Amino acid sequence: MPSFLAIGECMVELSDAGHGLLRQGFAGDTFNTAWYARQLLPAAWSVSYLTALGDDPISGEMRAFMQAAGVDTTPIRVIAGASPGLYLITVKDGERSFTYWRDTSAAKRLADDPAHVERHCASADVLHFSAITLGILPPDAAITLIRILGEARARGALVSFDTNYRPKVWRGRSDAASLFLEAARVSSVVLPGLDDEQAVFGDFSSDAVAKRYMACGVRVVVVKNGARGADVYDGAQMVHIPASPSPAIVDTSAAGDSFAAGFLARYAQRGDAVDAARHGADVAADVISHRGALAPLSRAVLAAARI
Repeated sequence: MPSFLAIGECMVELSDAGHGLLRQGFAGDTFNTAWYARQLLPAAWSVSYLTALGDDPISGEMRAFMQAAGVDTTPIRVIAGASPGLYLITVKDGERSFTYWRDTSAAKRLADDPAHVERHCASADVLHFSAITLGILPPDAAITLIRILGEARARGALVSFDTNYRPKVWRGRSDAASLFLEAARVSSVVLPGLDDEQAVFGDFSSDAVAKRYMACGVRVVVVKNGARGADVYDGAQMVHIPASPSPAIVDTSAAGDSFAAGFLARYAQRGDAVDAARHGADVAADVISHRGALAPLSRAVLAAARI
């Protein structure tokens, strides 16, 4: 059975439910990608999530939520006495902002047991991680994870890195740029956001971003630029993919995460990066027409995934 493994942090999400009440959910960039990948990949594929959780009730609820979505939780490492991180969504004048409580998140220890990570990465066909995955880890643990992912690529796995840069995650650290490059050197595919690259490297063009990552040995670079679409580089050509029209832009949460799911699900099966990016754009356009990070995909998008 072919397998898709995402690695990172899933958090408890609190959002306004009205009347002074908060609604609880679960989300996180790489988990969001796994959640959408489960909908987009054939049933013959397994989709798993590797993180660390505690043994508290909310960790149990999160695990049950993942399982109900069809995501295998076997790779999750349980740490006694620990608990997941949490964030609160605040909306003002239509703009969302986030307040985080993640300093003691169990996910920060997901790579503390390298043998555990190696065991679950050893058989995956597609592995996906992000800059948030690296940013929450101590530097030594981040390097350990990168080494293990390099071993996966060396045996033929497709390794995907999303440069999902969040300044609050990297606050007080100066190693983001160096870790991005180390991550790229073990990755088959890099999915950078142009705004992330501007923040970390000062790049203002897709060409500059692609050139840097191609020099690291990356096979495919897809530079995402929000409503302006994406540029696909495969070493032989650059193809611009316009953003797909959305029925209504309601909430851009998980736009990049769902794009990654659509791209990887298609690319892993067909190997055509341009076609995969078009599919990713369609998935993202569908997702942003709903509120929240995890939205049901339309019949049209799901049907297209089966073609």
